[in-house]
Amino acid sequence: MPATANAKAPVLVIIQLTGGLDFMNTLIPYSEGIYYDSRPVVGIPRETMLPINGTLAFHPAASRLKDLFDAKKVAVVQGIGYENSSRSHFRGMDIWHTCEPTKIATEGWVARLVRELDSESANPLTCVSFGRGLPRALAAPGVTATSVGDLDSYGLMTPVQVREERESDLLLFKRMYTPALGAGLVMDYLAQTGRDVLKGADRLKEAPAKYSTTVEWGSNPIAKALRDVARVHTAGLGTRIFYTQHAGYDYHSHEPQNHGRLLGELCGAISDFLQDLRDHDAADEVTILAFTEFGRRIIDNGSGTDHGSGGGAYIIGERVNGGLYAEYPSIKRKDWLNDEDMRHTIDFRGIYGTVVEQWLGVDPVRIVGGQFEQIRPYREAATA
Repeated sequence: MPATANAKAPVLVIIQLTGGLDFMNTLIPYSEGIYYDSRPVVGIPRETMLPINGTLAFHPAASRLKDLFDAKKVAVVQGIGYENSSRSHFRGMDIWHTCEPTKIATEGWVARLVRELDSESANPLTCVSFGRGLPRALAAPGVTATSVGDLDSYGLMTPVQVREERESDLLLFKRMYTPALGAGLVMDYLAQTGRDVLKGADRLKEAPAKYSTTVEWGSNPIAKALRDVARVHTAGLGTRIFYTQHAGYDYHSHEPQNHGRLLGELCGAISDFLQDLRDHDAADEVTILAFTEFGRRIIDNGSGTDHGSGGGAYIIGERVNGGLYAEYPSIKRKDWLNDEDMRHTIDFRGIYGTVVEQWLGVDPVRIVGGQFEQIRPYREAATA
């Protein structure tokens, strides 16, 4: 893993973009005439785009992400996906959460990573998720992941209220996953997890009191979540993985308005987050991984776009060697998958493996279920 200037342990911040971010309207192949022919309604006017080279441009709402890209702090992974991509939100996200495209798995990839990072379960705050419910990626028997709806209200809760919120999150997990996993496996998980979550509650309550900032954070959900990440990270509670979610990307209709709004929220929050960490001398040890469950179809539906494949992911941070990675999927008609989708050009498990091995220093085979092609998104440096 790259050495951090302050010699602190590397930290991973995961941002789940729920619903299926339209990669083709985020990093736009503006030199291709077929882009404009295929998207008469949702296509972005060329004069408003933010070019990065002679063929690709960012959406105008992603200006703050482009600023980070220009500063070489954003690695854009083009064409991420897997064979036989599922167009189901539930199954598609389940595959990304478990690294198992062909069968129903019982453990999340982040939970397996937590087990490697904290094999003795010594710190219930090794992994903290902001948002209601427990993401499948964080679930495995015997692994504790602390889930926080809102850090400010969490700090005011009594132990009984904390326990009730945790039970509510676990019941939501039970309702979601019993049909896929079966009641036995789900109940086994619920019986073995979450026992130590109350131990971390009092420590989390310390974080807001220790934090001050000059950053003018937004009021949208992803800004609030990343602000909570900044508060916990700078409090030095030993968290190695943070999990956040930004929802709303399933825009079958009204995509032009919603896509621009969501991108603006996301890119602004990420930029503010990195600035806040820099102000606290706490940015060097952090990498962000932003992903979504699939891309969108090439041709618009008259108001939005439908579920597709060949999406994008983003690795962001001070130690990142920014640029374009993997290949942008061909949008020539002869290359379309199922006569309507972009084909994936790199397996998502290789990108997970990249971060797990190159950033966190953990053998990725046990985490992602095999060896997959990786990229090299970090600046060369001696191992810390």
